[in-house]
Amino acid sequence: MLWALGLGDTGWPLVAVYMVVLLAKLTRGPVVPKAFGIWLLFMLWALCSAIMLDSVGRIVGFGFRYSMYLAATVVFVYVYNARIQLTAQRVLGILTTMWFITVIGGIAGLLFPVFELRTVLSYILPQGLLSNEMIHEMAFRSLTQFNPDPNAYVVSAPRPSAPYLYANSWGNVYSVLTPATLVYLSMVRGTKRFWWIGFSVLISLIPAFLTLNRGMFLALGIALIYVGIRALMAGNVRVLAAMLGLGLVAAIAVTSLPVMERLDERTSKVSSVETRENLYLETFDRTLLSPVLGYGAPRPSIHPGAPSAGTQGQFWMVLFSHGFPGAALFVGWFAWIFGKTFKRTDRLGLLCNTVTLITVVEIFYYGILTTGLVVVMTLAAIALREKPNEMNSE
Repeated sequence: MLWALGLGDTGWPLVAVYMVVLLAKLTRGPVVPKAFGIWLLFMLWALCSAIMLDSVGRIVGFGFRYSMYLAATVVFVYVYNARIQLTAQRVLGILTTMWFITVIGGIAGLLFPVFELRTVLSYILPQGLLSNEMIHEMAFRSLTQFNPDPNAYVVSAPRPSAPYLYANSWGNVYSVLTPATLVYLSMVRGTKRFWWIGFSVLISLIPAFLTLNRGMFLALGIALIYVGIRALMAGNVRVLAAMLGLGLVAAIAVTSLPVMERLDERTSKVSSVETRENLYLETFDRTLLSPVLGYGAPRPSIHPGAPSAGTQGQFWMVLFSHGFPGAALFVGWFAWIFGKTFKRTDRLGLLCNTVTLITVVEIFYYGILTTGLVVVMTLAAIALREKPNEMNSE
């Protein structure tokens, strides 16, 4: 519904407002892990960097992004405290539903690659705001990310992106939700849900591979190897066999689907790797000129037609927008989560640890706002609040 209205990307702040109301009813107030202060310091530092904003458009963009950070913060606090209402299995069931929506959006993109919906938002907003690229994409929703202009900086064939704005966002969300879905699948073993979810996982490989998200392939490949090594070291034959089975299925999918042909075709037409490398160097060099607070928001590249400096990766956006301290706090929070769950061998601890690893890898080339950040924060909340023995008993 929110997607059709053009408000799909504003849904999380609305959810967060409702969660704040519920948190306000707690008699003793919410509790958080001690290290949560790392994330709160990042939020404070990001807010301070707003003094570097120099235009109304960048203020609006900053407000939108900061609202997403706030939403993820609230979701973490709420889930961490709602131990009775939101059991681990229930949370993973909700995330599995989100995974289904993501997969359905990907399949719809394959079936209707040039479909575009003019949402209600497009009739409400003034033309001046609609001229903003991001707002225009929110108001005119597509099932794919498609740029047929031969004169564009990067020409791209249709790649599934729904229900998100960008194909890379689809890849990021799919990569962090799929491990959660697989763990949920292990929880419902012996029920009817196990079979249709398992079948859906196999079907999901079609849009997953045909999105041609090389970054997603890389992150999931690293995660598969990582979990396999962890299982081997722990002597967990069941998990190791599952990882080998998933690897085999993925290999069959690659050979059965026209993945390599489409990848070769895509890489022969675009130079996204070189483009990103130049952009990252520019982003780093310009941040050196404002190393403490950054610039508050991305700014146009010095190269005509190139993506803005501070884009094409969450880390680079944080670095450019909030300076080196902001980037250190942002990465430091996820590094702490990874370290905290590294020795966990229960399925929830290993899930959170693996998804955090995926996130740390992907922030260097994917933006994780909005849904990707919420997912990893949600998984961190339920993993950090549960004791391993409690999780194993569910």
